[in-house]
Amino acid sequence: MESIPSGWPWLRSLHGALLALCALSLLVGLALHAAAQPMAAQLAWSVGALPVALVLAGSVLRGLWRREGGVDVLALLAIGLALVLGEALTAAVIALMLASGQALESYAQGRAEREMTALLRQAPRRAHRFDDGEWRVVELDAVVPGDRLLVPHGEIVPVDGVLDGVAELDESALTGEARPQTRAPGEALLSGVINVGGAFEMHASARADDSTFAGIVRMVRAAQHERSPAARLADRYAGGFIALTLAAAGGAWLLSGDVVRALAVLVVATPCPLILAVPVAIVSGLSGCARRGVLVKGGGALERLARAEVLFFDKTGTLTGGRARLVDIAHDPGFGADEVLRLGAALAQASAHVTSEAVVAAARERGLTLPAPSAVRETAGAGVDGEVLGRRVSIGSFAHVAATAPAAPWADSFLRRCAYEGASAVFVGVDGVMAGALRLLDRIRLETPRALRLLRREGLRRIVMLTGDRADVAEWVGAVLGGLEVRAGQRPADKLDAIRAARAEGGVIMVGDGVNDAPALAAADVGVAMGARGAAASAEAADVVLLVDRLDRLVDARRIARRARRIALQSVALGMGLSLLAMAAAAVGRLPPLAGALLQELIDVAAIVNALRALRVPRPWRRATLEPSQATQLSREHAEMAAMLDGIRALAETLPQLEPQRARDALLSLRDALTRHLLPHELHEDAEVYPAIGELLGGDDPMAALSATHREIFASTRLLERMIGDLPDAGPDAATARELQQLLYGLDAILRLHVAQEDELFHALDAAAG
Repeated sequence: MESIPSGWPWLRSLHGALLALCALSLLVGLALHAAAQPMAAQLAWSVGALPVALVLAGSVLRGLWRREGGVDVLALLAIGLALVLGEALTAAVIALMLASGQALESYAQGRAEREMTALLRQAPRRAHRFDDGEWRVVELDAVVPGDRLLVPHGEIVPVDGVLDGVAELDESALTGEARPQTRAPGEALLSGVINVGGAFEMHASARADDSTFAGIVRMVRAAQHERSPAARLADRYAGGFIALTLAAAGGAWLLSGDVVRALAVLVVATPCPLILAVPVAIVSGLSGCARRGVLVKGGGALERLARAEVLFFDKTGTLTGGRARLVDIAHDPGFGADEVLRLGAALAQASAHVTSEAVVAAARERGLTLPAPSAVRETAGAGVDGEVLGRRVSIGSFAHVAATAPAAPWADSFLRRCAYEGASAVFVGVDGVMAGALRLLDRIRLETPRALRLLRREGLRRIVMLTGDRADVAEWVGAVLGGLEVRAGQRPADKLDAIRAARAEGGVIMVGDGVNDAPALAAADVGVAMGARGAAASAEAADVVLLVDRLDRLVDARRIARRARRIALQSVALGMGLSLLAMAAAAVGRLPPLAGALLQELIDVAAIVNALRALRVPRPWRRATLEPSQATQLSREHAEMAAMLDGIRALAETLPQLEPQRARDALLSLRDALTRHLLPHELHEDAEVYPAIGELLGGDDPMAALSATHREIFASTRLLERMIGDLPDAGPDAATARELQQLLYGLDAILRLHVAQEDELFHALDAAAG
């Protein structure tokens, strides 16, 4: 009997009724047989078998109409022949076998689809909107962008929007993260998440049909109705299997002259639930992906994801974070790094430009208090001028700031460095002096290096980055990540050509996040869109959507897809192999029809139970995680250390040019900062944080390499402290200044590498993010 389509509960009820009827008729027949009523027993068994035969006949006719093969014809022949030969008990057992197998498959498929159907059950239907001075319940279709909405405790966010206050949300249906997430005012909200805190207000930013959840529901429904290649492969196997079975049954009859042997062959060759084990395994894989926050649009996409050998990435928003972040501050000796950032960010608050937003975000990450600016004047595309705390401040391009402040001697080298990396340079002028400059860069995602390593381990033999950026910028990213083919200056048409050419080598995966990626996503064997809140065009064109904006979720999806496909094929091989052995035994008279029916039931159950293994997460995949509070605290401490790192580098760059007395004062100030902040932080990590993480990771000493870096930091810091303590009151001479400069550069390099390694580790272990 064919697999139950999603959304057909009446068919599930029919199969349940058939199972009950078959079981009842079998028991009644056995009771009548024991009471010496053989004719009545035969009638009872036939009553149980005939409804199943009618359902099978309907299934066979539908298959012929759709020109699809299926082993239902074998089951129909077996029941029919058993009834004709007077083997009503055998017919009843076959009917019970088929009904129980279908019921087991129904349970298995429902269990496998649980995560996907949970999304559909969570669809919001109404919203609380502020109208005419009061809150009113309105239909979801009536909500338009800009509407003021209220989300009470326990209700679902109805549409995408912007949060007006603080909210505590259960985002598990979309991201797979079980812990509630706290969101701040101004953060974007996705429809479909649940308010688990107090009531909050929001403003709608999209209609219901255009919101994230509506798009996900459309994708889920499409996924549930698509048949996978493995299911179609099972149908193709079925055609040959039917021919082989009929040949074996006919041969056994002709050679032995006993038609019962033909019946026995047909009985053990009715693995209908066995073939249904294939969609169970595939749907289990889809469910496993959904549990990890990855929406795969059907079994076909899951199988292509498992077989692909070539991986293409867009750069911006995929390998990188997609937004500019502060990576360095250059400044005049008369200003500190935090002072430059604070004054610049205070003025940037008055601008809506995306670069200004990045500057303000960087200042807030460092915990800087930003005063309100006044007398603000913005020059479109150039910069902003105004007053902050009574000082004249300008922020923007080099040309804009240089118009009111002489160019600093370090400006040319700073601009060259930005050009090499493709970074943005934001200059800050204060009271007619070029006080400093901020280097903003779309940084590589913390999880990208690890994700690429794991994807290579998962069998992707070729990884290519496609980007529209300049060649020097693209090559810089490729060099940092290593092992990537880099193709720069790619227009959408160029990406299409590259993907079409690569498809000749094997299956191709394309990962992107923007509207310009949509054609390439559609052209690839598997298109993967980053983040449910990304461009709608890319999400609609993609076969796979990473609902969580993390690249390493693609690793999870690849692992699950390969395992589900492997288990599906194992189920086919297991069932076909056992059925063929049973057919051989039946053909030579070693397996009578009744015993064969019971044996086939065991084979069917074994195949479906094997398919359900695709739901289980293997132990090696279960990664250790930090509590969200621990990960947040560690990340905050690193953000607070950023200013110190900038100070070390800035002092190293300017030390030989400083007057000896000023150099001594700067070095003493740095020594105090290292003693009060850096060393206690590193000692705390070595004594408490690393042992706790080591227990999570397992093994003898998994943190040995990072702990060895601590030893280098302690040694360099101790040497620096002694050299600074031995400086004369007049300050360092030229030779000592050069030696101190080399030591500062070395400490800066070790610290930045160490922080980057820890950031990647903490990000990988962050339970809230992963």
